[in-house]
Amino acid sequence: MLKVLTYDNISVAGLERLPRDRYEVASEIQHPDAILLRSHNLHGVPIPESVKAVGRAGAGVNNIPVAEYSKRGVPVFNAPGANANAVKELVIAGMLLAARNICEAWDYARQLEGGDDAIHRQVEKTKKKFAGFELAGKTLGVLGLGAIGVRVANAATSLGMHVSGYDPLLTVESAWQLSSSVARAASIDDLIAKVDFLTLHVPLNDQTRHLVNGARISIMRKGAVLLNFSRAGIVDDPRVIEALDSGHLHAYVCDFPSRAMLSHPRALVLPHLGASTVEAEENCAVLVADRVRDFLENGNIRYSVNFPDVVMSRTEGVRLGIANENVPKMVGQISGALADANLNILDLLNKSRGEVAYTLIDLNTEVPAETLNHIRGIKGVLSVRVI
Repeated sequence: MLKVLTYDNISVAGLERLPRDRYEVASEIQHPDAILLRSHNLHGVPIPESVKAVGRAGAGVNNIPVAEYSKRGVPVFNAPGANANAVKELVIAGMLLAARNICEAWDYARQLEGGDDAIHRQVEKTKKKFAGFELAGKTLGVLGLGAIGVRVANAATSLGMHVSGYDPLLTVESAWQLSSSVARAASIDDLIAKVDFLTLHVPLNDQTRHLVNGARISIMRKGAVLLNFSRAGIVDDPRVIEALDSGHLHAYVCDFPSRAMLSHPRALVLPHLGASTVEAEENCAVLVADRVRDFLENGNIRYSVNFPDVVMSRTEGVRLGIANENVPKMVGQISGALADANLNILDLLNKSRGEVAYTLIDLNTEVPAETLNHIRGIKGVLSVRVI
């Protein structure tokens, strides 16, 4: 029986992918084989010796100490793209909210007093102060063309917007899905300087922290709208507030509340709603549960954030999954240990990613305990598992 520890409320649709005759799933469980979570912070939380995999039912993994799990030979899985449609729709909504001053107008209308005739007179007298502009014909810049960015770009073209994008790490898969009408910017600054709306779809890391800073805001068009549905730290909040105060930015739409932003009349702040739809939560949970299950049952790794993709069809016999540091002669040492035990290798697949590597080996018979211990003792081996 495999044990899965859950944090947060993982969608039932995802948990149902783990058959109860093979899995024990609970929010309190001893010696878990895997951890499933959404936003729970694992930083500072001891890693159980039994844990073999972590699954994040979402895209970002800032709440997981990925490097620590890598050192233990534990792959961390996420679900990029599963919430892409939900975020895309919210970005489009954010552009409409900002362009038509909907939040301010709604707040004004809710405070109107008097009968219908009095309300009508007040509305006709003051509605001009909420006049906005249309999206059609405006230019949208999309910084980051992953699963979400591509969908936003394509949706914006359907609304009659001119769209320009920039992503130095654009994948072939994303490029195939991107509308041919989306222009390619030469650089981040080239993108920012030419748009009426700028939407951010990049992960938060050392390279992207305060990516949109005072210098970059200064080269944006006067009256532009900035949208951030990625992570709070990508934007330098004090510089955004200065730009809103001066009128250089028309509005800032973001999904990450802060005290300063909450009190600003030109900041439209949402309570982290990007992936908060029933559909997105189900998609994320199903996707990550399937990936964790495939790893636990077959040793396959698909779409891990810290390990290479390693997928091998099962053959007869016994399978080993070995994680190790990406150093020379490792496969030779492992296969040598198996040969010393007179074990015949039926199939083998080894791949590396950065500082780690992963090997799947199918053997003709059971592996003696002393052979497993020998492999575990090889310098650089992080984990060894009989699957």
